[in-house]
Amino acid sequence: MSTQVAQQQSAGPATPEKIMQFAWSYAPPLIIDAALKNGLFDALAKGPLSADELASATNTSARGVRAAMDALVGFGLAARDAQGRYVLSPESAAFLVSSQPGYLGGFFNHMTRDLIPAWLSVGECVRTGRPARHVNTDVEGAKFFHDFVESLFPLSYPVAQGLAHALAFPQSEPVKVLDIAAGSGVWGIGLAEACPLAHVTAVDWDEVLPVTREIVARHKLSEQFSFVAGDILEADYGTDYDVATLGHILHSEGDARSIALLRKVANALKPGGVIAIAEFLVDDDRNGPPQGLIFAVNMLVNTDTGRTFSFAEIKEWLADAGFTNARLLPGPGVSPLILANRMSRK
Repeated sequence: MSTQVAQQQSAGPATPEKIMQFAWSYAPPLIIDAALKNGLFDALAKGPLSADELASATNTSARGVRAAMDALVGFGLAARDAQGRYVLSPESAAFLVSSQPGYLGGFFNHMTRDLIPAWLSVGECVRTGRPARHVNTDVEGAKFFHDFVESLFPLSYPVAQGLAHALAFPQSEPVKVLDIAAGSGVWGIGLAEACPLAHVTAVDWDEVLPVTREIVARHKLSEQFSFVAGDILEADYGTDYDVATLGHILHSEGDARSIALLRKVANALKPGGVIAIAEFLVDDDRNGPPQGLIFAVNMLVNTDTGRTFSFAEIKEWLADAGFTNARLLPGPGVSPLILANRMSRK
């Protein structure tokens, strides 16, 4: 008998509690999105409100407000004051109020509009090994990423700022940055803001780059950016970059394209130049963490060959591509960054 089985048996008879918790796991993101779409968090940002007051302020039903808000209280995303009025939690006030810089409402809209409908086909995807759609191709992917990359900006922006701090480029010397699969431009923006003499080359599909340009302009950084349209494995990057960023792109590319991409990036960097990779990492034995394992299924549903990787896998690919000193940089994101340096060319 295995140790794990013995421990389970010694803890008493099995119950369906954990399984039933999983059965209702679809509910929290849908309830949060419903509260967002009906303006509940924004209304409560102005002060505590009863169910009736909140319904009046948002032109919704008191019954609906009470059901949604009670659930949010249960999730720890709201609370009640001494008068029984609803108030926001610190997390909701920071990330679910539309006027806040860390607002994640767009992400929940993406979850309910794009991801959850595709996940309803996961059973067929498991059976066939084929995705419900192909967001890693320019036919479907360009529109998919055009419609949601901006909603990811608040998730990555603190990490991009942390990367800029860790790299600590001198303020008085030019720095060349290559932002691959730039999307919202968040990685290049974080570096350009920290280094006034940095110039960022942002690479992405032609349909996505208008979003990148708009967000860069909003941050008043257009003069520090240039843009290259095309497939990331076919586009001409140029050479002699000091740093290259790959922000959450390897998981959608799969093994072969990821390996080829790392080699292409190595050729674009100066000797000693830094590659920075953001990814949903999994443990070497693929027993956790749950976020990385769930995201691997997300790649099954949405891409042809995508999956999630361990640090050891990516480290080996980096070494084969001509990088050294692969290491993890902790940060405020969903996983640490992977950094490595381009070895001197022979």
